[in-house]
Amino acid sequence: MMMAEGSERTEGGLGEGPEELAILELAKNPKFQSILQRKMKEFNLKAPYESLPLPIKHRVRALKNLQVEQTALEAQFYEEVQKLEAKYQLLYQPLLDKRQQIVTGLYQPTPEESRWEDSEDEDDDDEEDDKKPLQDKPQKQDGINGETRDDSAKDDVTENGACKSDDSAAGIPEFWLTALKNVDLFTDYIMEHDEPILNHLTDIKLSYTDSKGMDFTLDFYFSDNEYFSNKVLTKTYKLSCEVPKDDPFSFEGATITQMNGCKIDWKKGKNVTVKTIKKKQKHKGKGQSRVITKTVPNESFFNFFCPPDPDTFGSKDEEETEELALQLDGDITRAEFLRDRLIPKAVLFFTGDALDDEDDEDDDMGLEDDDDDNDESDPDDDYNPQSDLQNSKPPECKNQ
Repeated sequence: MMMAEGSERTEGGLGEGPEELAILELAKNPKFQSILQRKMKEFNLKAPYESLPLPIKHRVRALKNLQVEQTALEAQFYEEVQKLEAKYQLLYQPLLDKRQQIVTGLYQPTPEESRWEDSEDEDDDDEEDDKKPLQDKPQKQDGINGETRDDSAKDDVTENGACKSDDSAAGIPEFWLTALKNVDLFTDYIMEHDEPILNHLTDIKLSYTDSKGMDFTLDFYFSDNEYFSNKVLTKTYKLSCEVPKDDPFSFEGATITQMNGCKIDWKKGKNVTVKTIKKKQKHKGKGQSRVITKTVPNESFFNFFCPPDPDTFGSKDEEETEELALQLDGDITRAEFLRDRLIPKAVLFFTGDALDDEDDEDDDMGLEDDDDDNDESDPDDDYNPQSDLQNSKPPECKNQ
């Protein structure tokens, strides 16, 4: 029996096969539409709008004017959101202060506070391990009078012979360092020489300057250490909900427009943001050579407190300007992540529970990421790195 021609066609002329259905679903994806429009622009392909009759174009322009009015209301919406952020941050703070007390060992949770239904089996396993007799652990001949020793406990004895126990550690050691390193955004940003310093990080606090919530501060608290004398390292940010007059459709909410770092009072020989290199220098006239030492910048997490100054971009060459612009963008991204994700949910990043959510978001962004990976087009010639920060004037960074 022959099917009538077109009986396998659905509305729009596409069949119902897997490929056709996949195309239909893809066409509904806003990200795909955005990518398609960008590609059309790159190849100078005219969008349907360009071929419309003039009267219809006038109506479309009227819709754009309505969109501008809506964007103005959207800016008001984000201003209200920032006020709510500031209001609720004050309500969160007592809970976050208690978190800090537990992490640093100033407060010991009660059995009731420590109860978590998913951890009952884990606790039972830990108790069984603690009850195992010493003779069940591997023994080895010490070679002295035929005595035996317990290798598994070797590292649990201090120099004076006293026993060390994880239970004796105050609070939760390396809480913030672990939480930070569990985030891809910070993994490569934290150098090996940063880790001993970040072991002294006891808290990261978010605060808003006023009830409007348009300025916020990130405070990094440190215990006494051999690296610097500061008790707190501070980074301040200014936000704006102003709609750009020259490009109102680029508005996407409150954006960081200015940032200020702080001076780190490094102790002698402990500044990890710089390094000393030796360079051989040859005298042109005499032909003799000498070795000189030079201090140069060094990669470090603590460069976070010395952000790039956009005002200096004009005096740099193109390559340096692009590098500084990337640093600036990375700084803003990290600040927003700390504010919105890590500080409110630090325990979930410490345990890794929040990482599943991060992976899910990466999967959702897969379509856009794949396109970016395959995009071999040249950067926009009109790109101006200074536009990444408007009116940004960080103070001189003094890492001493």
